[in-house]
Amino acid sequence: MNSIEVNHVSKSYGTVKALDDVSFSVSKGEVFGLIGPDGAGKTSMFRILCTLLLPNEGTASVDGFDVVKQMNDIRKRVGYMPGRFSLYQDLTVIENLEFFATLFGTTVEEGYDSIKAIYSQIERFKNRKAGALSGGMKQKLALSCALVHAPSVLFLDEPTTGVDPVSRKEFWEMLAMLKERGITIMASTPYLDEVRCCERVAFLDQGRVRGIGKPEEILAEYAHIFNPPPIERQPVPFVEALPQQTEQVIEVEHLVKAFGSFHAVDDISFTVKRGEIFGFLGANGAGKTTAMHILTGLNQPTSGRGTVAGFDISKEYEQIKKHIGYMSQKFSLYEDLTVAENIRLFAGIYGMDDKAIARKKDELLERLKFTDHKNDLVASLPLGWKQKLAFSVSIFHEPSVVFLDEPTGGVDPATRRQFWELIYDAAARGITVFVTTHYMDEAEYCDRISIMVDGKIKAMGTPEELKLRFDQPDMNHVFTYLARQATRSSD
Repeated sequence: MNSIEVNHVSKSYGTVKALDDVSFSVSKGEVFGLIGPDGAGKTSMFRILCTLLLPNEGTASVDGFDVVKQMNDIRKRVGYMPGRFSLYQDLTVIENLEFFATLFGTTVEEGYDSIKAIYSQIERFKNRKAGALSGGMKQKLALSCALVHAPSVLFLDEPTTGVDPVSRKEFWEMLAMLKERGITIMASTPYLDEVRCCERVAFLDQGRVRGIGKPEEILAEYAHIFNPPPIERQPVPFVEALPQQTEQVIEVEHLVKAFGSFHAVDDISFTVKRGEIFGFLGANGAGKTTAMHILTGLNQPTSGRGTVAGFDISKEYEQIKKHIGYMSQKFSLYEDLTVAENIRLFAGIYGMDDKAIARKKDELLERLKFTDHKNDLVASLPLGWKQKLAFSVSIFHEPSVVFLDEPTGGVDPATRRQFWELIYDAAARGITVFVTTHYMDEAEYCDRISIMVDGKIKAMGTPEELKLRFDQPDMNHVFTYLARQATRSSD
């Protein structure tokens, strides 16, 4: 028996056809993947199956109930985790759980057996606000909220975006446990190791199904999209110069950031050279975001010293903000402004004069091949375009260093590869790139890497040095080996 049936479904938003004659089925108890590049139509498909959107054409059913005519029946029997977690940040763990239980006409007590195996891992933090949880803990809470009413079908739209590799592995182990209970699972993910955890996948591209089959079959057939060739990078002369001749753009000595008795950052020291691509890795809760906030002038250290672009992190943090670039996972563009307006706005914020802005704006539009789209609203751009524009805007003023906080979260492999070409180009121009990422293939692209565990730097070196030192085949195994040594559970 099929748990999900989709027949010739189409969905348009104005002139944009998000889904174009899509058909597939999912067997009861199957783990089924919906994969494809950004803008392929995956989220529209999830929202139709969860009765949050109506299709323009075609039919779909979940557990035998029609998504249009019997939506109330479907809502009682499905769980849904959207990509950006569905939690209320100002509510505590238990308040979130109680809220979702109430939505489905049940209680936490009644549904406890459905969530016990997962919720028990975070239950001791039940009075902590959701906004204060690490990514891995938010993930477990969101999954508990989706399961509290004992659904028969679970829809997961990129549920592990922004979560470290160890927490992602644990999440899929939880899904395997849910499958054993007979729950049907449909998930989308940009991570290839997660794609391989599915029994079958449908590859969606530009709103159409290009192929359905076992993960390895689809990944092999469309390798140019899911596994593009590695980037060839020419050595950067100043990175390889003698240490005494190389300018240190970031210097940190014995940096500590304490919140009461808890040391989020616990005595770390390191330096980063001009033009270097420095990977700053760590599991969720390891302290890397706190450290990055200090280096970007958003927070001050409890003790220790450091400089960024020659400015003191304790005293000259306002100067630091003017001499760096910054890009977060959520990007930082204004969606209701055009491409050109965003460029002018951020250039003005960084203190550039009108003549320089006008000259460099045209150069940038030409380089990105955005000239014909300069008057398009940013909201209308594909995700990959927004990402390239956000990065280009963050270094438009030629800063000494750019901080990239998980800039490729949830982005497909081909688009991530294009983004790293921009990073390499910036480094070749002498801009230092300080980057955090949960994609371990991206860690391989860095000149050097540090890995934080429990607020301390546990390892630092080139990717090759770290693989050799810990006798591991790749950076994913190095990261997992070190991250599993964490002892603190405060976040």
